[in-house]
Amino acid sequence: MEDRSRRRAPGMSPEQRREMIIRTALPLVAEHGMSVTTAQIARTAGIGEATIFRVFADKDELLDACVAEALRTDHVLAEIGAIPLDQPLPARLAEAAAAIDAYLARMGLVIGALHASGRRARREPGDGEPGPDRAAAMTRTREALAELFEPERDRLRLPVEQIAGLFMGFVFSRARPAAGPDAPPLSVEEYLDVFLHGALKEGTAA
Repeated sequence: MEDRSRRRAPGMSPEQRREMIIRTALPLVAEHGMSVTTAQIARTAGIGEATIFRVFADKDELLDACVAEALRTDHVLAEIGAIPLDQPLPARLAEAAAAIDAYLARMGLVIGALHASGRRARREPGDGEPGPDRAAAMTRTREALAELFEPERDRLRLPVEQIAGLFMGFVFSRARPAAGPDAPPLSVEEYLDVFLHGALKEGTAA
């Protein structure tokens, strides 16, 4: 007779468990900052609170892991890398800007909530500014953006790498607009129009 006894599904590895807990914790940290409790995170994840402490030494280590996850750029780089190069350049750049905007917003929510609730980033002795990981992430981002300009390489006024660096600065600066508080917000399309065609109206002499 066939054995119909129920079998337990394979359990998660410690690393998979860590990733699941971090993914669950991120929106809660963004909402509550330091006041989020491991009990809240456990309830939302559908696990026992003790499970958290099997993969994290304490709440501080979990919060550090959430900050590290918020800072990771691999997701946004994958989104940029998936942008079709057969689209018009403005459409490609608009998609890239939207992906970076979403990354900055997620990062800002998590780090801002922790900062506002009194937690400061913990630094190891000898840490520099910027750290090697951050510098490498910026380089990878610039390289990913450079790919978006490759089809227009022969039409660009500067090398692809320089144009990509200028565009990256342009996108990151949008998160901190220099215009006054009463200035109407500019759309991504308006920013891109100035980036691609300059500040002067068409046909206006310099």
